[in-house]
Amino acid sequence: MALFTKDEALRYHSCGHPGKVEVVPVKPCATQKHLSMAYTPGVADVCRAIHADVSLGYDYTNKGNLVAVVSNGTAVLGLGNIGPLAGKPVMEGKGVLFKIFADVDVYDLSIDQKDPKKIIEFVKMLEPTFGGINLEDIKAPECFEVEQTLIEQMDIPVFHDDQHGTAIISGAGLIAALDLTNRKAEDVKLVISGAGAAAIACTRFFESFGVQRRNVFMFDSRGLIHKGRTDLNAQKAEFAQEQDHGSLADVMRGADCFLGLSVGGMVTQDMVRSMAPNPIIFACANPDPEISYEDARAARADVVMATGRSDYPNQINNVLGFPFIFRGALDTRASAINEEMKLAAARALAALAREPVPAEVLAAYGLSGLSYGVDYIIPKALDPRVIEWVAPAVAEAAMRTGVARRQLDLAAYKVELRERMQAARARIGQFIETYGLDF
Repeated sequence: MALFTKDEALRYHSCGHPGKVEVVPVKPCATQKHLSMAYTPGVADVCRAIHADVSLGYDYTNKGNLVAVVSNGTAVLGLGNIGPLAGKPVMEGKGVLFKIFADVDVYDLSIDQKDPKKIIEFVKMLEPTFGGINLEDIKAPECFEVEQTLIEQMDIPVFHDDQHGTAIISGAGLIAALDLTNRKAEDVKLVISGAGAAAIACTRFFESFGVQRRNVFMFDSRGLIHKGRTDLNAQKAEFAQEQDHGSLADVMRGADCFLGLSVGGMVTQDMVRSMAPNPIIFACANPDPEISYEDARAARADVVMATGRSDYPNQINNVLGFPFIFRGALDTRASAINEEMKLAAARALAALAREPVPAEVLAAYGLSGLSYGVDYIIPKALDPRVIEWVAPAVAEAAMRTGVARRQLDLAAYKVELRERMQAARARIGQFIETYGLDF
């Protein structure tokens, strides 16, 4: 059942202050002294201090809590290439999630540019202002070139959430699913429907947990990716099987795990029945999964099922990742978000799923109970504990791997995060109330 109507969604975005975000000053400017410190002449002292020691930019400006969400609107959600202006509501929404879940400030930058080299040039020029870059909704294969080049050339974290966010959350789910079904990653036969940015990033990430490339069967819109094909880009060619093994239905026979990042309706109940015992199915196409939760469970009572939807168990939701990953990266003033930091985030989420679920989370979802098992392998998105598990894990990995420019006491950091979020929620709630909006 839909939670809202189209008219309600449009009104939500248009009433009061148009859009979903607003820039608000955090220092007083009510007296001549305030004005003199905020701008001239007092600001000159701050400029001189930063000029003498650039690290002070994190102390005297908002750089250390500011992320740019950059998109060209070429691959927006399930809407495709709708352009930068039509995609802007998504980028504003990303800013809301950053703020609500991790108290990270965002400027959304939707740019009218498709040339990857010009996108790279643009983003590189942002480095003095921002503590991190979240690339969003840039289509494949250009997104690979854009992200990798920026990672190599910039000294702040660059993270393409369409790739790594999905990989990290589904990776956390995979850790739990393997545990619950008594499987080893190196033995898993993995079938993937989809070969875009998210599918490729997920597969690479699963390999870091032990999944073997020889056991990966990836399908794009033209069929199985194999070495006999001449239409493969470099990223797809990484996962080419030695020979053609047939259709999706053929390859699904005996498969341990299915990952869907394609379109709805790709998987039938017969395909599910043909899989190995206790099959793992992550059907992430939105809004319609590759196979519905109801159909998959009707076909096999022993299935471990996840989707991208919030109205079914085990939602693979990127909001469990990016706010907290950037929180940990920003707070350590990291120069990058590396693989160890991503792995740490996935492991932290998988570990949290085994913890008792507090009453406030159950209440938020209208549940009477919830515990680790086939219907709970991934923490709920509204679980306030996620920041205290994921951000410190990311921060620890940043410090351990040498990309952190600031060392944290992790025990104290967890307390600081809890207090920070309590204050932020109260402040944001009070601010929103001033508009008198009721949804």
